[in-house]
Amino acid sequence: MTQRALLQWPDPRLRARAAPVEEITDEIRTLWDDMIETMDAMPGVGLAAPQIGVLLQVAVVDASDKRDRRIRMANPEVLDASAVMNDHEEASPNLPGVSAKVSRPRGVAVRFLDETGMYVRRDFVGLEATSVQHQIDHLQGRMYFDRLRKVKRDMLLRKARKLQR
Repeated sequence: MTQRALLQWPDPRLRARAAPVEEITDEIRTLWDDMIETMDAMPGVGLAAPQIGVLLQVAVVDASDKRDRRIRMANPEVLDASAVMNDHEEASPNLPGVSAKVSRPRGVAVRFLDETGMYVRRDFVGLEATSVQHQIDHLQGRMYFDRLRKVKRDMLLRKARKLQR
């Protein structure tokens, strides 16, 4: 396993839509392993391949306290979402030093290719649901701050630019 370098905002690859994975290969499994190592080296609970410059619909999530519930996903899509919303403080290693409270559905049902190459449907709740939705946003070329109102988003990006100097 190899820790990968994270892209820094405003790298245009963070705005690109990732391509679907055709099949689960050894290369995809290695990518998942590298992403888990990279995720474990940062304070987050998930990572999407575009964050490390790989424009494939591949993501990992582990929101467990012991970091022992690795979820490897390819081509994830939300099938159903709770009407109940949760607010979580979200951030991204691609834009370090800033965060914002984002409201997302408390629970989601997601369909994805797992490490065996089979499509599975799985329900996620709480922080795990938030992280899965956050990663799916990355796969679609969106950042968490895109979910903020314009004034808050502009303030966050101004603060981030100051921190980058």
